[in-house]
Amino acid sequence: MNNILRYTFIAALTAATTGCSGFLDEDLKSQLAPDNTYTSSMGFEVGCTGLYSIARSEYNTWGENGAFMHNGACAYAVQQIATDIVFQSGAKDGSLTPYANLTMTPSTLFIESYWNWSYALINSANEVLLYSEKNTNWDYPGDKAHYQAEARFFRAYAYRSLVYLYGDVPWVETIQQPFVLNFTRTPKAEVLDHMIDDLKFAADNLPDNPDEVKPGKLTKWAATHLLAEIYLCKGEYENARKAAQDVISSGYFSLMNQRFGAEKAKNGDCFHDLFVENNQNRTSGNLESIWVMQFEYKTTGGGTPSDDWTRREWGPQYHSINQFFTISSEYGGRGLGQIAPFKWWIGTKNTNATPDPGLPDGIFDDTDIRNSEYNFKREWLSNIDATRGQRVAITDKYWADGWLFPAPTKFFFAHDDDLTSTGSYRDRMKFRLAETYLLLAEAYLGLNDTDNAAKAVNTVRSRAKAKSITAAEMDMDLLLDERIRELVGEESRRFTLVRTGKYVDRVRRFNTVLSNIVDEHHALWPIPKTIRDANRDVEFPQNPGY
Repeated sequence: MNNILRYTFIAALTAATTGCSGFLDEDLKSQLAPDNTYTSSMGFEVGCTGLYSIARSEYNTWGENGAFMHNGACAYAVQQIATDIVFQSGAKDGSLTPYANLTMTPSTLFIESYWNWSYALINSANEVLLYSEKNTNWDYPGDKAHYQAEARFFRAYAYRSLVYLYGDVPWVETIQQPFVLNFTRTPKAEVLDHMIDDLKFAADNLPDNPDEVKPGKLTKWAATHLLAEIYLCKGEYENARKAAQDVISSGYFSLMNQRFGAEKAKNGDCFHDLFVENNQNRTSGNLESIWVMQFEYKTTGGGTPSDDWTRREWGPQYHSINQFFTISSEYGGRGLGQIAPFKWWIGTKNTNATPDPGLPDGIFDDTDIRNSEYNFKREWLSNIDATRGQRVAITDKYWADGWLFPAPTKFFFAHDDDLTSTGSYRDRMKFRLAETYLLLAEAYLGLNDTDNAAKAVNTVRSRAKAKSITAAEMDMDLLLDERIRELVGEESRRFTLVRTGKYVDRVRRFNTVLSNIVDEHHALWPIPKTIRDANRDVEFPQNPGY
Protein backbone atom coordinates (compact mmCIF):
# COMPACT_ATOMS: atom_id res chain seq x y z
CA MET A 1 0.00 0.00 0.00
CA ASN A 2 2.89 2.35 0.64
CA ASN A 3 3.78 2.32 -3.05
CA ILE A 4 0.28 3.57 -3.75
CA LEU A 5 0.70 6.40 -1.28
CA ARG A 6 3.99 7.47 -2.86
CA TYR A 7 2.63 8.25 -6.30
CA THR A 8 -0.98 9.13 -5.54
CA PHE A 9 -0.69 12.81 -6.31
CA ILE A 10 1.31 12.21 -9.48
CA ALA A 11 -1.31 9.72 -10.68
CA ALA A 12 -4.20 12.07 -9.98
CA LEU A 13 -2.68 15.07 -11.67
CA THR A 14 -1.41 13.04 -14.62
CA ALA A 15 -4.92 11.70 -15.06
CA ALA A 16 -6.30 15.22 -14.91
CA THR A 17 -3.97 16.59 -17.54
CA THR A 18 -4.30 13.67 -19.95
CA GLY A 19 -7.98 12.93 -19.34
CA CYS A 20 -9.28 16.46 -19.96
CA SER A 21 -7.97 19.43 -21.90
CA GLY A 22 -8.01 23.09 -20.95
CA PHE A 23 -7.29 22.85 -17.23
CA LEU A 24 -3.52 23.21 -17.39
CA ASP A 25 -1.11 24.73 -19.87
CA GLU A 26 1.78 22.61 -21.12
CA ASP A 27 4.43 24.63 -19.31
CA LEU A 28 2.83 23.99 -15.92
CA LYS A 29 2.57 20.20 -16.15
CA SER A 30 6.20 19.61 -15.19
CA GLN A 31 5.78 21.74 -12.06
CA LEU A 32 2.80 19.96 -10.55
CA ALA A 33 2.93 19.41 -6.80
CA PRO A 34 0.27 19.63 -4.09
CA ASP A 35 1.68 22.80 -2.59
CA ASN A 36 1.58 24.78 -5.83
CA THR A 37 -1.58 23.26 -7.30
CA TYR A 38 -4.06 23.17 -4.42
CA THR A 39 -3.94 26.92 -3.90
CA SER A 40 -7.14 28.02 -5.65
CA SER A 41 -10.48 26.77 -6.85
CA MET A 42 -8.93 26.06 -10.25
CA GLY A 43 -6.30 23.87 -8.62
CA PHE A 44 -8.99 21.80 -6.91
CA GLU A 45 -10.90 21.57 -10.18
CA VAL A 46 -7.74 20.04 -11.68
CA GLY A 47 -7.36 17.62 -8.77
CA CYS A 48 -10.99 16.50 -8.90
CA THR A 49 -10.78 16.07 -12.66
CA GLY A 50 -8.03 13.59 -11.87
CA LEU A 51 -10.44 11.70 -9.60
CA TYR A 52 -12.91 11.26 -12.44
CA SER A 53 -10.13 9.98 -14.68
CA ILE A 54 -8.78 7.49 -12.14
CA ALA A 55 -12.34 6.23 -11.54
CA ARG A 56 -12.75 5.74 -15.27
CA SER A 57 -9.46 3.87 -15.53
CA GLU A 58 -11.03 0.91 -13.71
CA TYR A 59 -11.99 -0.12 -17.25
CA ASN A 60 -8.52 0.40 -18.71
CA THR A 61 -6.40 -2.54 -19.80
CA TRP A 62 -3.01 -1.59 -21.23
CA GLY A 63 -2.55 1.89 -19.82
CA GLU A 64 -2.71 4.48 -22.60
CA ASN A 65 -2.06 8.05 -21.52
CA GLY A 66 -0.75 6.98 -18.15
CA ALA A 67 -4.00 5.37 -17.03
CA PHE A 68 -3.87 3.02 -14.09
CA MET A 69 -3.28 -0.20 -16.00
CA HIS A 70 -4.40 -3.76 -15.35
CA ASN A 71 -1.93 -5.15 -17.93
CA GLY A 72 -4.30 -7.83 -19.13
CA ALA A 73 -7.15 -8.24 -21.58
CA CYS A 74 -10.67 -7.40 -20.42
CA ALA A 75 -9.95 -6.95 -16.74
CA TYR A 76 -13.59 -6.05 -16.07
CA ALA A 77 -14.65 -9.53 -17.23
CA VAL A 78 -13.38 -10.93 -13.93
CA GLN A 79 -16.42 -9.30 -12.30
CA GLN A 80 -18.71 -11.28 -14.63
CA ILE A 81 -16.96 -14.65 -14.87
CA ALA A 82 -17.49 -17.25 -12.12
CA THR A 83 -20.99 -15.94 -11.48
CA ASP A 84 -24.36 -17.18 -12.73
CA ILE A 85 -24.35 -15.46 -16.13
CA VAL A 86 -21.23 -16.34 -18.19
CA PHE A 87 -18.53 -18.97 -18.64
CA GLN A 88 -15.08 -18.76 -20.19
CA SER A 89 -15.25 -19.79 -23.83
CA GLY A 90 -12.64 -21.56 -25.93
CA ALA A 91 -11.54 -18.11 -27.13
CA LYS A 92 -10.21 -17.59 -23.64
CA ASP A 93 -7.51 -15.22 -22.54
CA GLY A 94 -5.18 -16.74 -19.95
CA SER A 95 -5.65 -13.80 -17.60
CA LEU A 96 -9.29 -14.82 -17.05
CA THR A 97 -8.69 -18.52 -16.48
CA PRO A 98 -7.90 -18.40 -12.72
CA TYR A 99 -11.17 -16.53 -12.16
CA ALA A 100 -13.15 -18.78 -14.47
CA ASN A 101 -12.12 -21.91 -12.53
CA LEU A 102 -11.73 -20.21 -9.11
CA THR A 103 -8.02 -20.93 -8.75
CA MET A 104 -6.92 -17.34 -8.21
CA THR A 105 -4.15 -16.80 -5.67
CA PRO A 106 -2.76 -13.75 -3.86
CA SER A 107 -0.38 -13.29 -6.81
CA THR A 108 -2.88 -13.67 -9.67
CA LEU A 109 -3.13 -10.83 -12.19
CA PHE A 110 -5.92 -8.32 -11.36
CA ILE A 111 -5.96 -9.30 -7.66
CA GLU A 112 -3.40 -6.59 -7.02
CA SER A 113 -4.45 -4.14 -9.72
CA TYR A 114 -7.99 -3.77 -8.36
CA TRP A 115 -6.55 -3.17 -4.90
CA ASN A 116 -4.04 -0.64 -6.25
CA TRP A 117 -6.63 1.12 -8.39
CA SER A 118 -8.97 1.48 -5.41
CA TYR A 119 -6.32 2.88 -3.08
CA ALA A 120 -4.96 5.19 -5.78
CA LEU A 121 -8.41 6.73 -6.02
CA ILE A 122 -8.83 6.81 -2.23
CA ASN A 123 -5.51 8.49 -1.62
CA SER A 124 -6.03 10.98 -4.43
CA ALA A 125 -9.34 11.87 -2.81
CA ASN A 126 -7.62 12.17 0.56
CA GLU A 127 -5.09 14.55 -1.00
CA VAL A 128 -7.92 16.82 -2.12
CA LEU A 129 -9.50 16.67 1.35
CA LEU A 130 -6.22 17.38 3.15
CA TYR A 131 -5.33 20.43 1.08
CA SER A 132 -8.88 21.77 1.01
CA GLU A 133 -8.61 22.25 4.77
CA LYS A 134 -5.42 24.28 4.29
CA ASN A 135 -6.56 26.43 1.38
CA THR A 136 -8.17 29.83 1.99
CA ASN A 137 -8.27 31.07 -1.60
CA TRP A 138 -11.68 30.07 -2.98
CA ASP A 139 -13.51 31.70 -5.88
CA TYR A 140 -16.92 31.15 -4.29
CA PRO A 141 -18.01 30.39 -0.70
CA GLY A 142 -19.36 26.96 -1.66
CA ASP A 143 -16.25 25.75 -3.51
CA LYS A 144 -14.60 24.09 -0.53
CA ALA A 145 -17.64 21.96 0.30
CA HIS A 146 -18.18 21.13 -3.38
CA TYR A 147 -14.69 19.76 -3.99
CA GLN A 148 -14.75 17.93 -0.67
CA ALA A 149 -18.06 16.38 -1.73
CA GLU A 150 -16.56 15.13 -5.00
CA ALA A 151 -13.55 13.73 -3.15
CA ARG A 152 -15.69 11.98 -0.55
CA PHE A 153 -17.94 10.49 -3.23
CA PHE A 154 -14.95 8.98 -5.00
CA ARG A 155 -13.46 7.71 -1.75
CA ALA A 156 -16.70 5.86 -1.03
CA TYR A 157 -16.88 4.67 -4.64
CA ALA A 158 -13.40 3.14 -4.40
CA TYR A 159 -14.15 1.47 -1.07
CA ARG A 160 -17.22 -0.06 -2.72
CA SER A 161 -14.94 -2.27 -4.82
CA LEU A 162 -12.67 -3.06 -1.88
CA VAL A 163 -15.39 -4.30 0.48
CA TYR A 164 -17.08 -6.37 -2.23
CA LEU A 165 -13.84 -7.97 -3.39
CA TYR A 166 -11.76 -8.28 -0.20
CA GLY A 167 -14.07 -7.76 2.79
CA ASP A 168 -12.26 -6.12 5.71
CA VAL A 169 -9.79 -3.54 4.36
CA PRO A 170 -7.79 -0.67 5.88
CA TRP A 171 -9.80 2.52 6.24
CA VAL A 172 -7.47 5.37 5.26
CA GLU A 173 -8.81 8.90 5.57
CA THR A 174 -5.66 10.97 5.28
CA ILE A 175 -2.27 10.89 3.60
CA GLN A 176 0.18 9.01 5.80
CA GLN A 177 3.28 11.07 6.57
CA PRO A 178 5.68 9.43 7.10
CA PHE A 179 4.65 6.25 5.30
CA VAL A 180 3.54 3.50 7.64
CA LEU A 181 4.16 -0.23 7.48
CA ASN A 182 1.59 -1.39 10.00
CA PHE A 183 -1.85 -1.10 8.42
CA THR A 184 -4.59 -3.24 9.92
CA ARG A 185 -7.81 -4.49 8.39
CA THR A 186 -10.82 -2.40 9.38
CA PRO A 187 -14.01 -4.46 9.84
CA LYS A 188 -16.28 -4.24 6.82
CA ALA A 189 -19.19 -2.89 8.88
CA GLU A 190 -17.04 0.00 10.08
CA VAL A 191 -15.84 0.77 6.56
CA LEU A 192 -19.45 0.81 5.37
CA ASP A 193 -20.31 3.33 8.10
CA HIS A 194 -17.51 5.61 6.87
CA MET A 195 -18.73 5.21 3.29
CA ILE A 196 -22.24 6.17 4.35
CA ASP A 197 -20.91 9.29 6.07
CA ASP A 198 -18.97 10.22 2.93
CA LEU A 199 -21.97 9.74 0.66
CA LYS A 200 -24.31 11.67 2.93
CA PHE A 201 -21.85 14.57 2.89
CA ALA A 202 -21.58 14.29 -0.89
CA ALA A 203 -25.36 14.26 -1.31
CA ASP A 204 -25.67 17.36 0.87
CA ASN A 205 -23.03 19.34 -1.01
CA LEU A 206 -23.10 18.27 -4.67
CA PRO A 207 -25.29 20.16 -7.17
CA ASP A 208 -28.97 19.36 -7.10
CA ASN A 209 -29.96 20.09 -10.70
CA PRO A 210 -28.35 17.73 -13.24
CA ASP A 211 -29.17 20.19 -16.04
CA GLU A 212 -26.78 22.71 -14.48
CA VAL A 213 -23.65 20.52 -14.55
CA LYS A 214 -21.45 19.41 -17.41
CA PRO A 215 -21.95 15.88 -18.79
CA GLY A 216 -20.24 13.35 -16.56
CA LYS A 217 -20.15 15.56 -13.48
CA LEU A 218 -21.60 14.31 -10.22
CA THR A 219 -24.81 15.51 -8.62
CA LYS A 220 -26.37 14.76 -5.27
CA TRP A 221 -28.46 12.08 -7.00
CA ALA A 222 -25.44 10.02 -8.02
CA ALA A 223 -24.35 10.09 -4.38
CA THR A 224 -27.85 9.20 -3.20
CA HIS A 225 -28.15 6.30 -5.65
CA LEU A 226 -24.85 4.85 -4.42
CA LEU A 227 -25.91 5.54 -0.83
CA ALA A 228 -28.98 3.35 -1.36
CA GLU A 229 -26.74 0.50 -2.51
CA ILE A 230 -24.37 0.86 0.44
CA TYR A 231 -27.28 0.94 2.89
CA LEU A 232 -28.40 -2.37 1.33
CA CYS A 233 -24.91 -3.77 1.79
CA LYS A 234 -25.10 -2.72 5.46
CA GLY A 235 -28.57 -4.24 5.89
CA GLU A 236 -30.17 -0.88 6.68
CA TYR A 237 -33.20 -1.47 4.49
CA GLU A 238 -35.39 1.46 5.53
CA ASN A 239 -32.54 3.90 4.90
CA ALA A 240 -31.91 2.21 1.54
CA ARG A 241 -35.59 2.51 0.66
CA LYS A 242 -35.62 6.20 1.51
CA ALA A 243 -32.45 6.95 -0.47
CA ALA A 244 -33.66 5.13 -3.57
CA GLN A 245 -37.08 6.77 -3.32
CA ASP A 246 -35.45 10.20 -2.97
CA VAL A 247 -33.75 9.72 -6.35
CA ILE A 248 -36.93 8.45 -7.99
CA SER A 249 -39.02 11.28 -6.54
CA SER A 250 -36.49 14.03 -7.24
CA GLY A 251 -38.32 15.10 -10.39
CA TYR A 252 -35.15 15.11 -12.46
CA PHE A 253 -35.18 11.55 -13.82
CA SER A 254 -37.57 9.24 -15.62
CA LEU A 255 -37.40 5.93 -17.42
CA MET A 256 -37.14 6.43 -21.17
CA ASN A 257 -40.44 5.03 -22.35
CA GLN A 258 -40.39 6.71 -25.78
CA ARG A 259 -37.93 6.69 -28.65
CA PHE A 260 -35.25 9.39 -28.41
CA GLY A 261 -31.84 10.50 -29.54
CA ALA A 262 -29.58 9.91 -32.50
CA GLU A 263 -31.45 6.99 -34.11
CA LYS A 264 -35.06 7.53 -33.06
CA ALA A 265 -36.14 7.70 -36.71
CA LYS A 266 -34.61 4.28 -37.43
CA ASN A 267 -36.04 0.89 -36.53
CA GLY A 268 -35.56 0.10 -32.87
CA ASP A 269 -37.13 0.59 -29.45
CA CYS A 270 -36.69 2.83 -26.45
CA PHE A 271 -34.45 0.35 -24.58
CA HIS A 272 -32.10 0.09 -27.56
CA ASP A 273 -31.94 3.90 -27.76
CA LEU A 274 -30.27 4.03 -24.33
CA PHE A 275 -27.16 2.40 -25.79
CA VAL A 276 -26.88 4.20 -29.13
CA GLU A 277 -23.74 6.31 -29.45
CA ASN A 278 -24.23 9.88 -28.14
CA ASN A 279 -27.46 8.94 -26.30
CA GLN A 280 -26.03 8.47 -22.82
CA ASN A 281 -26.01 12.04 -21.48
CA ARG A 282 -28.93 14.32 -20.66
CA THR A 283 -27.96 16.54 -23.56
CA SER A 284 -29.34 13.80 -25.86
CA GLY A 285 -32.69 13.85 -24.07
CA ASN A 286 -31.81 10.85 -21.90
CA LEU A 287 -33.47 11.50 -18.54
CA GLU A 288 -32.69 8.03 -17.20
CA SER A 289 -28.95 8.49 -16.71
CA ILE A 290 -27.87 9.55 -13.23
CA TRP A 291 -24.09 9.40 -13.70
CA VAL A 292 -22.32 8.87 -17.02
CA MET A 293 -18.61 8.14 -17.36
CA GLN A 294 -17.15 9.97 -20.34
CA PHE A 295 -15.53 7.61 -22.87
CA GLU A 296 -16.67 9.38 -26.04
CA TYR A 297 -15.14 8.19 -29.31
CA LYS A 298 -11.95 10.00 -30.40
CA THR A 299 -12.72 13.05 -28.29
CA THR A 300 -10.23 15.05 -26.28
CA GLY A 301 -10.88 14.15 -22.69
CA GLY A 302 -12.65 10.94 -23.65
CA GLY A 303 -11.56 7.32 -23.77
CA THR A 304 -8.39 5.68 -25.03
CA PRO A 305 -8.11 2.57 -27.25
CA SER A 306 -7.79 0.37 -24.16
CA ASP A 307 -10.64 1.87 -22.15
CA ASP A 308 -13.86 -0.02 -21.53
CA TRP A 309 -13.47 -3.31 -23.35
CA THR A 310 -16.99 -4.38 -22.38
CA ARG A 311 -17.88 -4.40 -26.07
CA ARG A 312 -15.13 -6.89 -26.78
CA GLU A 313 -16.00 -9.04 -23.78
CA TRP A 314 -19.62 -9.52 -24.81
CA GLY A 315 -19.13 -9.67 -28.56
CA PRO A 316 -18.52 -13.11 -30.13
CA GLN A 317 -15.59 -13.84 -32.42
CA TYR A 318 -17.96 -14.27 -35.35
CA HIS A 319 -15.18 -13.24 -37.75
CA SER A 320 -13.33 -16.46 -36.89
CA ILE A 321 -15.95 -18.23 -39.04
CA ASN A 322 -14.30 -16.63 -42.02
CA GLN A 323 -16.29 -18.48 -44.64
CA PHE A 324 -19.34 -16.51 -43.49
CA PHE A 325 -18.20 -13.36 -41.70
CA THR A 326 -15.88 -10.41 -41.86
CA ILE A 327 -15.58 -7.77 -39.15
CA SER A 328 -18.46 -5.33 -39.40
CA SER A 329 -19.75 -2.32 -37.48
CA GLU A 330 -23.24 -3.78 -37.90
CA TYR A 331 -22.12 -6.79 -35.85
CA GLY A 332 -20.36 -4.75 -33.21
CA GLY A 333 -16.80 -4.67 -34.47
CA ARG A 334 -14.14 -7.14 -33.42
CA GLY A 335 -15.37 -9.09 -30.43
CA LEU A 336 -13.14 -11.30 -28.31
CA GLY A 337 -15.81 -13.74 -27.20
CA GLN A 338 -13.77 -14.67 -24.12
CA ILE A 339 -16.92 -14.89 -22.02
CA ALA A 340 -20.10 -16.48 -23.32
CA PRO A 341 -23.59 -16.43 -21.75
CA PHE A 342 -25.05 -19.47 -20.08
CA LYS A 343 -28.01 -20.86 -21.97
CA TRP A 344 -30.27 -21.02 -18.91
CA TRP A 345 -30.95 -17.27 -18.91
CA ILE A 346 -30.30 -16.15 -22.48
CA GLY A 347 -32.14 -19.05 -24.09
CA THR A 348 -31.50 -21.09 -27.22
CA LYS A 349 -34.53 -20.10 -29.29
CA ASN A 350 -33.79 -19.56 -32.99
CA THR A 351 -30.40 -21.22 -32.62
CA ASN A 352 -29.15 -24.72 -33.28
CA ALA A 353 -27.84 -25.13 -29.74
CA THR A 354 -29.03 -27.65 -27.16
CA PRO A 355 -30.83 -26.15 -24.13
CA ASP A 356 -29.30 -26.79 -20.72
CA PRO A 357 -31.11 -29.84 -19.30
CA GLY A 358 -33.23 -29.12 -16.24
CA LEU A 359 -32.92 -25.35 -16.61
CA PRO A 360 -35.25 -22.80 -18.24
CA ASP A 361 -34.64 -21.90 -21.86
CA GLY A 362 -34.28 -18.22 -21.23
CA ILE A 363 -35.79 -15.82 -18.71
CA PHE A 364 -37.49 -13.34 -21.05
CA ASP A 365 -41.21 -13.01 -21.73
CA ASP A 366 -42.15 -13.15 -25.39
CA THR A 367 -43.20 -9.48 -25.23
CA ASP A 368 -40.10 -8.21 -23.39
CA ILE A 369 -38.41 -5.64 -25.65
CA ARG A 370 -35.12 -6.19 -23.83
CA ASN A 371 -35.03 -9.46 -25.76
CA SER A 372 -36.04 -7.93 -29.09
CA GLU A 373 -33.98 -8.18 -32.26
CA TYR A 374 -32.71 -4.69 -31.50
CA ASN A 375 -31.30 -5.68 -28.10
CA PHE A 376 -30.09 -9.25 -28.63
CA LYS A 377 -28.64 -10.50 -31.86
CA ARG A 378 -29.83 -14.07 -32.21
CA GLU A 379 -29.96 -14.40 -35.96
CA TRP A 380 -26.56 -14.20 -37.63
CA LEU A 381 -26.52 -13.75 -41.40
CA SER A 382 -23.39 -14.10 -43.49
CA ASN A 383 -21.94 -10.74 -44.54
CA ILE A 384 -19.44 -11.86 -47.18
CA ASP A 385 -20.36 -11.81 -50.85
CA ALA A 386 -20.15 -15.54 -51.54
CA THR A 387 -22.77 -16.45 -48.95
CA ARG A 388 -24.31 -13.05 -48.11
CA GLY A 389 -27.64 -13.28 -46.28
CA GLN A 390 -27.30 -16.98 -45.49
CA ARG A 391 -28.31 -17.79 -41.90
CA VAL A 392 -25.50 -19.28 -39.84
CA ALA A 393 -26.72 -21.60 -37.09
CA ILE A 394 -25.39 -21.10 -33.56
CA THR A 395 -24.14 -24.60 -32.86
CA ASP A 396 -23.05 -25.85 -29.46
CA LYS A 397 -19.47 -25.85 -30.69
CA TYR A 398 -19.60 -22.28 -31.97
CA TRP A 399 -21.13 -21.21 -28.63
CA ALA A 400 -18.54 -23.06 -26.56
CA ASP A 401 -15.70 -21.69 -28.70
CA GLY A 402 -16.94 -18.11 -28.28
CA TRP A 403 -17.40 -17.72 -32.02
CA LEU A 404 -21.17 -17.32 -32.15
CA PHE A 405 -23.88 -16.96 -29.52
CA PRO A 406 -26.87 -14.69 -28.81
CA ALA A 407 -25.20 -11.38 -27.98
CA PRO A 408 -26.47 -8.20 -26.28
CA THR A 409 -26.39 -5.39 -28.82
CA LYS A 410 -26.08 -2.80 -26.04
CA PHE A 411 -22.34 -3.39 -26.45
CA PHE A 412 -22.23 -3.42 -30.24
CA PHE A 413 -20.03 -0.52 -31.23
CA ALA A 414 -17.54 0.17 -33.98
CA HIS A 415 -16.80 2.82 -36.54
CA ASP A 416 -16.26 1.77 -40.12
CA ASP A 417 -12.90 3.58 -40.16
CA ASP A 418 -11.70 1.63 -37.11
CA LEU A 419 -13.37 -1.78 -37.13
CA THR A 420 -10.67 -3.53 -35.11
CA SER A 421 -10.47 -0.87 -32.41
CA THR A 422 -10.20 -2.10 -28.88
CA GLY A 423 -12.19 0.17 -26.60
CA SER A 424 -15.80 1.22 -27.04
CA TYR A 425 -15.18 4.97 -26.90
CA ARG A 426 -18.82 5.41 -25.99
CA ASP A 427 -19.92 7.15 -22.81
CA ARG A 428 -20.94 4.63 -20.16
CA MET A 429 -24.06 4.97 -18.02
CA LYS A 430 -22.69 4.04 -14.61
CA PHE A 431 -25.90 4.71 -12.68
CA ARG A 432 -29.33 4.87 -14.30
CA LEU A 433 -32.82 5.09 -12.92
CA ALA A 434 -33.88 1.56 -13.85
CA GLU A 435 -31.29 0.27 -11.39
CA THR A 436 -32.53 2.69 -8.73
CA TYR A 437 -35.96 1.06 -9.00
CA LEU A 438 -34.36 -2.37 -8.61
CA LEU A 439 -32.42 -1.14 -5.55
CA LEU A 440 -35.74 0.08 -4.19
CA ALA A 441 -37.21 -3.38 -4.75
CA GLU A 442 -34.25 -4.92 -2.94
CA ALA A 443 -34.86 -2.61 0.02
CA TYR A 444 -38.53 -3.59 0.14
CA LEU A 445 -37.55 -7.26 0.10
CA GLY A 446 -35.31 -6.57 3.08
CA LEU A 447 -38.34 -5.03 4.79
CA ASN A 448 -40.46 -8.11 3.93
CA ASP A 449 -42.73 -5.91 1.82
CA THR A 450 -43.16 -8.02 -1.31
CA ASP A 451 -46.09 -5.96 -2.52
CA ASN A 452 -44.08 -2.76 -2.90
CA ALA A 453 -41.05 -4.73 -4.11
CA ALA A 454 -43.18 -6.10 -6.93
CA LYS A 455 -44.46 -2.61 -7.75
CA ALA A 456 -40.90 -1.30 -8.08
CA VAL A 457 -39.90 -4.19 -10.36
CA ASN A 458 -43.06 -3.79 -12.40
CA THR A 459 -42.21 -0.16 -13.12
CA VAL A 460 -39.10 -1.41 -14.90
CA ARG A 461 -40.94 -4.31 -16.54
CA SER A 462 -43.68 -1.99 -17.78
CA ARG A 463 -41.16 -0.02 -19.83
CA ALA A 464 -39.91 -3.34 -21.20
CA LYS A 465 -43.48 -4.42 -22.06
CA ALA A 466 -43.01 -7.54 -19.94
CA LYS A 467 -45.92 -8.97 -17.99
CA SER A 468 -46.36 -7.79 -14.41
CA ILE A 469 -45.24 -10.02 -11.56
CA THR A 470 -47.20 -10.51 -8.36
CA ALA A 471 -46.22 -10.07 -4.75
CA ALA A 472 -46.48 -13.84 -4.33
CA GLU A 473 -43.82 -14.32 -7.04
CA MET A 474 -41.53 -11.64 -5.67
CA ASP A 475 -38.32 -12.91 -4.06
CA MET A 476 -34.60 -12.34 -4.34
CA ASP A 477 -34.14 -14.83 -7.16
CA LEU A 478 -36.75 -13.07 -9.26
CA LEU A 479 -35.04 -9.75 -8.56
CA LEU A 480 -31.64 -11.15 -9.52
CA ASP A 481 -33.13 -12.46 -12.76
CA GLU A 482 -34.64 -9.04 -13.41
CA ARG A 483 -31.23 -7.43 -12.95
CA ILE A 484 -29.92 -9.74 -15.67
CA ARG A 485 -32.72 -8.74 -18.04
CA GLU A 486 -32.17 -5.04 -17.42
CA LEU A 487 -28.52 -4.62 -16.46
CA VAL A 488 -26.54 -7.55 -17.83
CA GLY A 489 -22.99 -6.42 -18.58
CA GLU A 490 -23.62 -3.00 -17.04
CA GLU A 491 -23.57 -4.13 -13.44
CA SER A 492 -20.70 -5.95 -11.80
CA ARG A 493 -22.52 -9.25 -11.34
CA ARG A 494 -20.08 -10.42 -8.67
CA PHE A 495 -20.83 -7.31 -6.59
CA THR A 496 -24.57 -7.88 -6.84
CA LEU A 497 -24.39 -11.53 -5.81
CA VAL A 498 -22.04 -10.79 -2.90
CA ARG A 499 -24.21 -7.93 -1.63
CA THR A 500 -27.39 -10.02 -1.71
CA GLY A 501 -25.70 -13.03 -0.07
CA LYS A 502 -26.55 -15.19 -3.09
CA TYR A 503 -23.13 -15.70 -4.64
CA VAL A 504 -22.57 -19.34 -3.70
CA ASP A 505 -26.21 -20.35 -4.12
CA ARG A 506 -26.56 -18.89 -7.62
CA VAL A 507 -23.21 -20.22 -8.83
CA ARG A 508 -24.10 -23.71 -7.57
CA ARG A 509 -27.46 -23.67 -9.30
CA PHE A 510 -26.67 -21.96 -12.59
CA ASN A 511 -22.95 -22.16 -13.30
CA THR A 512 -22.49 -25.68 -14.67
CA VAL A 513 -18.71 -25.23 -14.74
CA LEU A 514 -18.32 -24.38 -11.05
CA SER A 515 -21.35 -25.91 -9.36
CA ASN A 516 -19.26 -28.60 -7.64
CA ILE A 517 -16.29 -26.33 -6.94
CA VAL A 518 -17.59 -23.09 -5.45
CA ASP A 519 -17.77 -22.63 -1.69
CA GLU A 520 -18.23 -19.74 0.73
CA HIS A 521 -14.62 -18.55 0.66
CA HIS A 522 -14.85 -17.83 -3.07
CA ALA A 523 -17.21 -14.93 -2.37
CA LEU A 524 -14.08 -12.91 -1.53
CA TRP A 525 -10.80 -12.54 -3.34
CA PRO A 526 -7.47 -13.08 -1.59
CA ILE A 527 -5.52 -10.12 -0.23
CA PRO A 528 -2.66 -9.40 -2.68
CA LYS A 529 0.64 -10.97 -1.65
CA THR A 530 2.57 -7.76 -2.31
CA ILE A 531 0.38 -5.85 0.13
CA ARG A 532 0.85 -8.36 2.94
CA ASP A 533 4.59 -8.54 2.31
CA ALA A 534 4.98 -4.74 2.38
CA ASN A 535 3.06 -4.41 5.65
CA ARG A 536 6.02 -5.84 7.53
CA ASP A 537 5.56 -4.21 10.94
CA VAL A 538 2.33 -6.05 11.79
CA GLU A 539 0.60 -9.19 10.56
CA PHE A 540 -1.96 -8.53 7.84
CA PRO A 541 -4.39 -11.48 7.86
CA GLN A 542 -5.26 -13.28 4.64
CA ASN A 543 -8.86 -14.10 3.72
CA PRO A 544 -9.91 -17.67 4.62
CA GLY A 545 -9.21 -20.35 2.03
CA TYR A 546 -6.20 -18.62 0.47
